Amino acid sequence: MSACVPTRPADPTRTDETSRTHPPHSPPPKPPRRFRVSGADLSASGAVFLIALPLSLGIALATGAPLQAGLVAAAVGGLVAGRLGGSPLQVSGPAAGLTVVTADLIHRYGWRTTCAITVIAGFAQLGLGCLRVARSALAVSPAVVHGMLAGIGVTIAVAQVHIALGGTPQSAVLDNLRALPAQLTHVDLAALGLSLLTLAVLFAWSRIPGRAGRALRRVPAALVAVACATATAAFAGITVTKADLPSWSSHALAGLPEGPVLGLVAAVLTVTLVCSVQSLLGAVAVDKLASSKPALRPEARRSDLDRELLGQGAANIVSGTLGGLPVAGVAVRSAANVNAGGESRNSTMLHGVWVVVAALLMVPVLELIPLASLAALVMAVGIQMVSLHHIRTVTRHREVLVYAVTTLGVVVLGVLEGVALGIAVAVAVALHRLARTRITHTVDGTDGADRASAAGAEGRGGTHHVRVRGQLTFLAVPRLSRVLHQVPQGACCVVELDGSFMDHAAFESLQDWQKSHVAQGGKVEVTGRAGTRIAEPASASHSCCRPWTPWRNHHCDRPQTETAAPPAGGGGYQLASGISAFQRDTAPHVRDELARLAREGQRPTQLFLTCADSRLVTSMITSSGPGDLFVVRNVGNLVPLPGAESGDDSVAAAIEYAVDVLKVQSITVCGHSGCGAMQALLNSPPEGGAQTPLKRWLRHGLPSLARMAAANQPWARLAGRAPADSVEQLCLTNVVQQLEHLRAHESVARRLQECSLELHGMYFHVGEAQAYLLTERPDEVFDQVAPEGELRPA
Repeated sequence: MSACVPTRPADPTRTDETSRTHPPHSPPPKPPRRFRVSGADLSASGAVFLIALPLSLGIALATGAPLQAGLVAAAVGGLVAGRLGGSPLQVSGPAAGLTVVTADLIHRYGWRTTCAITVIAGFAQLGLGCLRVARSALAVSPAVVHGMLAGIGVTIAVAQVHIALGGTPQSAVLDNLRALPAQLTHVDLAALGLSLLTLAVLFAWSRIPGRAGRALRRVPAALVAVACATATAAFAGITVTKADLPSWSSHALAGLPEGPVLGLVAAVLTVTLVCSVQSLLGAVAVDKLASSKPALRPEARRSDLDRELLGQGAANIVSGTLGGLPVAGVAVRSAANVNAGGESRNSTMLHGVWVVVAALLMVPVLELIPLASLAALVMAVGIQMVSLHHIRTVTRHREVLVYAVTTLGVVVLGVLEGVALGIAVAVAVALHRLARTRITHTVDGTDGADRASAAGAEGRGGTHHVRVRGQLTFLAVPRLSRVLHQVPQGACCVVELDGSFMDHAAFESLQDWQKSHVAQGGKVEVTGRAGTRIAEPASASHSCCRPWTPWRNHHCDRPQTETAAPPAGGGGYQLASGISAFQRDTAPHVRDELARLAREGQRPTQLFLTCADSRLVTSMITSSGPGDLFVVRNVGNLVPLPGAESGDDSVAAAIEYAVDVLKVQSITVCGHSGCGAMQALLNSPPEGGAQTPLKRWLRHGLPSLARMAAANQPWARLAGRAPADSVEQLCLTNVVQQLEHLRAHESVARRLQECSLELHGMYFHVGEAQAYLLTERPDEVFDQVAPEGELRPA
């Protein structure tokens, strides 16, 4: 038992140091915060610095600015934008996308005025950030942004070709192109050799194979390429023009802007636009990269775009004041920061510290770099800005015209003019798509050419279909009215609206005609794209179901009260409900096609042999419809060898009928993940015990089991990776083995010899909803089928 020690009452007059600094009921003092840098941030900052150093010098060379200006911009971008910006992992500095703009400003107004324009553009960015309009910059069409970058890349590459050849570039792209033939006749072989060496190392560095290549690729290719060219020039004694970094004491700072007011305003707007858009799009791209890194803290994965605009504005103010290039977020350095393991903004800021150290202590080393090597490096960056991936993307989205106009506008007219021209074309294309509406009129499946004869033949007894493809606006009202009045009085008409927008003028025109037609004894049904009646309430039209997805457990066909408690005999209810849904939703869409198939007979081009598993919906995974596939389903997608059927000739009969009678052009054997037949075959091979029908059937899979166990047979691989487990390995091997069984059938062998039949192996991963095709390679690799339908290399 502890003793109680009496305490003296507190003296209210006593004011010692403790009572003054820590009043009663106050929380304990927090320890002073210490600046701590993780090892991941430290290593990432080094990787980014090694990339930023040569690129900063190269971009400064390409703009015609003092070489120190690139180092100043890199340091300020790392320290200021890295500390104040809203994207912790984005690295800012001199960007290749600003090269053309800055070079034009230096040519027109001189270096000191260009620095002043950078400062004013920074204040403009601060204003935009305070107005919180950062996300509005993302409304610019990606085709315009990619076209702008492509045009800038072409301009950079053409200009740097002259320096790589030992000459001097002109101020405009067209002038550089006109001067190129003369430059080719006066080539400096030493400069050309160093340029080619730089390009060769730059492109070959990332392609070094093996474990050594993975280790070497940790060193940035840009640094290695410039270092190789510099070492070659130094040890070989090659006389070429080298980097010239004047003394920092003579470094030019920003001055008062001089020039026409309108020209200066346009220059400020151009720098503000390019810097802001590139930085904001870069921040969004960094967020996508960071989202794939689960170890990052949540605050590092999400960018505050308004704060990022404020940070970029502050960086441009400081950079311009200190005589640096304009600053923007840089994609290459940002991606390197994320991939190198950067965890916070400390890695970005430390890279700026390393640039400052290099600018102060490594000037003699930097002055050994040949200008031709820097020009080749920047030229490669410019070429890479014309991305084939972006071209394919804009082509797929039918925006190649916007991309091409923006690119040509930037190359010929300038960045601001090219972007404005691209935005104008993008708006025009959007308006054209909005106003383009196709309206057709058919009678019971006839086309427009036979409309008059069909109307005369069918009279009022035929069903007239008026289909509207596209947005229905007031611009299409005259055509809609003309087509609707071609429907005879008293006839039955279905108006199908295949669009997402209908304005008030079109709605009134359609409603007036509908009332008039019904008053004259006709019938009108207005439907949407899915065939549902627009006038019906959602509960009656089953709007939550699409007519081609009846396998979703029929939840949309059940009343709300029945969903929680299914009625007795649920299977029968689902069957009846599914049939009802088919007759109501799907049958109107396929009735004409099925009527044609009933008249002409089936003519499938493929025999599709797959498993009886309920999760394998052949029409869904192959995007096929009635008459496309001749389907054979059995447990385990097995093909018994000829003579091994033992009275069960169903699979062999289907193969013979498909090959000899239907004359199919291909046969596909499709397995799937989690196959119960393969699990049963692997766990208990049907060799002994009671021979049930299932075990007797599964014995046709024993060759697949033996093939997987054979030492001389290569294991199948899935998109370049090994199977997840033995069951998946057996599922893949079984597809390969059943293809071998197919070749043993006489009808198949004959057609294969005639080169009139193809065999395909397919694997469907149920959990991933991903299909794989077997390639014609000895290592039996299943390649992933891309969403666009292309085969990706394993």
